[in-house]
Amino acid sequence: MEKIVRIGCGAGFWGDTPEGPVQLVRSGDIDYLVLDYLAEITMSILARMKSKKPELGYATDFVTSVMRPLAREIKDRSIRVVTNAGGVNLPACRAALEQAFAAEGVDLKVAVVDGDDLTPQIAGLHAKGITEMFSGAPLPERLESVNAYLGALPIAAALRAGADVVLTGRCVDSALVLGPLMHEFGWGADDLDLLSAGSLAGHVLECGAQVTGGVFTDWRDVVGWDRMGFPIAECHADGTFTITKPAGTGGLVDVRTVAEQVVYEVGDPTAYILPDVTCDWSAIRLEQAGPDRVRVSGARGRPATPSYKVSATYQDGFRATATMMIAGREAVAKAEAVGGAILARASRLMREAGHDAFTETSLEVLGGEWNYGAHSRARAAREVMLKIAVRHPRREALAIFTREIYPAATAMAQGITGFAGGRPEPQPVVRLFSFLVDKAAVPVSVEADGARHAVGIPIPPSPVPAVPAAPPVEAFALAGPLVEVPLIALAHGRSGDKGDIANIAVLARQTAFIPILRRCLSLEAVGAYLSHVAVGAIEIFEWPGLDGFNILLHQGLGGGGIASLRYDPQGKALAQILLDMPVAVPTAWIAPGGPLAEWGVDTASGAAA
Repeated sequence: MEKIVRIGCGAGFWGDTPEGPVQLVRSGDIDYLVLDYLAEITMSILARMKSKKPELGYATDFVTSVMRPLAREIKDRSIRVVTNAGGVNLPACRAALEQAFAAEGVDLKVAVVDGDDLTPQIAGLHAKGITEMFSGAPLPERLESVNAYLGALPIAAALRAGADVVLTGRCVDSALVLGPLMHEFGWGADDLDLLSAGSLAGHVLECGAQVTGGVFTDWRDVVGWDRMGFPIAECHADGTFTITKPAGTGGLVDVRTVAEQVVYEVGDPTAYILPDVTCDWSAIRLEQAGPDRVRVSGARGRPATPSYKVSATYQDGFRATATMMIAGREAVAKAEAVGGAILARASRLMREAGHDAFTETSLEVLGGEWNYGAHSRARAAREVMLKIAVRHPRREALAIFTREIYPAATAMAQGITGFAGGRPEPQPVVRLFSFLVDKAAVPVSVEADGARHAVGIPIPPSPVPAVPAAPPVEAFALAGPLVEVPLIALAHGRSGDKGDIANIAVLARQTAFIPILRRCLSLEAVGAYLSHVAVGAIEIFEWPGLDGFNILLHQGLGGGGIASLRYDPQGKALAQILLDMPVAVPTAWIAPGGPLAEWGVDTASGAAA
């Protein structure tokens, strides 16, 4: 009988519901439970926690809410657990785990993957003149965290050593799945197509319920948000796998939901660079294999690069954010006037107190469709939320701003209310600094049974060859009478972030729509429609296997993560905004019997009648 390895992902971020692991352990029939807790900013938060309390610095709820309650069932069902919950304090996390297992009377062997924390190398990194890989900025003097993204090889080594639980710090999310597959199927470092396929399985699983119908464009097709199923990958030795979820749970697994997760936060689909392999996912194939079952195949791989990506975080001043509701006629205009007045007043008082001006300010009128820029249709809104955010090097300067929020209630527009959360407190701004280091400079090891073993990481001798560029496609000319429909009539999509780069993927609903999408998603058209957020360069990659397009907006998130003053610092809403862009199609398409007939009568949506 063919060997099939079933891997379930029970957490897509630190703070995800503990129901995911419970569901998978008790009804998923899984061999492995993986849990992904770390993001760039999470590392900084954990580092700060550890600096205040040496026993912290890891995802504590992994121990208290997942492993202790489920330890006996995990043991009895022979499920192995792989997680990056170790954060920046692997020893403390391991000690807490072992105490929890002892309290439950369960014997589970824990192995630790070490080497991602480069804090001891900070002095040497400064001496090398390290610069940021996107901006070219020099390495900041003081860093809060410095972690290399490790790969799957040490995880596989830990499993070979007999670990029931593999605990890592920072590694690429997909490695949590690729490691078990390398171990189970004996894949080696040179099995590049298989490593790419296993990485794709990990990438699809890593965000939990996002692949089982969460944050899906066609949300009305998804039933059961209150009991969302968490994803399971049924993996084969040839690299193919099927995505599904436990029976009886909510959500939806179909080609569309899986496609939206595949494209999530990926750049060039021919060159998605990971520590173990450079992935080419441009020609992958998704097939509906039954209800809530999608088969995935066609991943290809090329050699890995000789470098690890490193994410460092550093403090860059302070920020403060205030929100209030404003109601009544001309609410949008009133909110803009109130926000401008508060900033002007605070700026004057700061100047009089001897402080420099704000480093950055942000004013958004939520409900006034600020995120749509010039395309807003909500100027007549009668109830909005005003959000004002500011940044400054000095906390005491921001104290002047926070003091001057409430006076607006008696000195400015009528209808101001709802000062959410009281007077805001200035908070540190943490920025991401990404760079590359040679793999040879990062010793990686596995500790199991009290012994530490070095893990050899293959280093390619030459740069990874680029995939030849596809020949240019001839321009598509539209003939006959035309009518405009919103892009969402032709496509679905999803957006996300990588630092300060916004990623928006657009996927055709029918192959016949691709020429129209190719025409409307030009650099010029996208840049014009998103000009209010597209500050830097724009890249657009066609994704043939998924009938889609992947758009990158460099410097598109106002700094990204916690450094951004925007209400949507991770670009989660950008796909929805772009999908409302008007697109010209033949009028015959919206006629009865046409491919877009349902849009022919939807005058309220902006489509033609």
